[in-house]
Amino acid sequence: MTVQEFNPEQLAKEYMHKSPEAILQMALGNFDNIAISFSGAEDVVLIDMAVKIDPNIHVFSLDTGRLHSETYRFIEQVREHYNIKIDVLSPDSAALEKFVREKGLYSFYKDGHKECCGIRKVMPLRNKLSALDAWITGQRKDQSPTRADVPMVEKDGAFSTAEHRLIKFNPLSNWTSAQVWQYIRGNDVPYNELHNKGFISIGCEPCTRPVLPNQHEREGRWWWEDATMKECGLHANNLNKVKNQ
Repeated sequence: MTVQEFNPEQLAKEYMHKSPEAILQMALGNFDNIAISFSGAEDVVLIDMAVKIDPNIHVFSLDTGRLHSETYRFIEQVREHYNIKIDVLSPDSAALEKFVREKGLYSFYKDGHKECCGIRKVMPLRNKLSALDAWITGQRKDQSPTRADVPMVEKDGAFSTAEHRLIKFNPLSNWTSAQVWQYIRGNDVPYNELHNKGFISIGCEPCTRPVLPNQHEREGRWWWEDATMKECGLHANNLNKVKNQ
């Protein structure tokens, strides 16, 4: 089946209540040119499931240059644990140097995170996805208001173009955080040591903090911004869905 023949809307309905393993099996069975986007606990759960289907699964991660040291160690831990290659992507140096020179290192506290994330995350991701037919993410519906309608499979509304149709799989869409951590503990899955310090959703060091008991996990990300804006651009189509509701 080609990318153009693939029907994400039909399969989203068909696989709405299927297990993450079944969705991964379907995704990897239909696409050779596919990769898992890796940064957090959910993504390692997907890696753990995927290597049992294809030990040579393609994995990539975004190095923004502002990650915690624990996160860099985590990337290496996952690489070694699963004996896989991880394609670590960096921002364009010229664009980043211009941004920092003109706006400094902490402008996002004043004018929002969109521009910084655009350079450090979205541009490298766009370049990566332009060479893929499909990608796999760890998004969950209960992570934030912007993800409440994330389907199991979709045409990527943010990175598809007229010339390049991109398919996006979200196998953990229906899972809760409790299910993720039950899987991690039950299958000896590596996780970022920052979770032991009260961090739940982990991004760049200046934009991530621990959360208090009973706070929502995304309250530790971009806490100075409205909850309906807490997307860095990797899943920008989620914001469009919220605005159109």
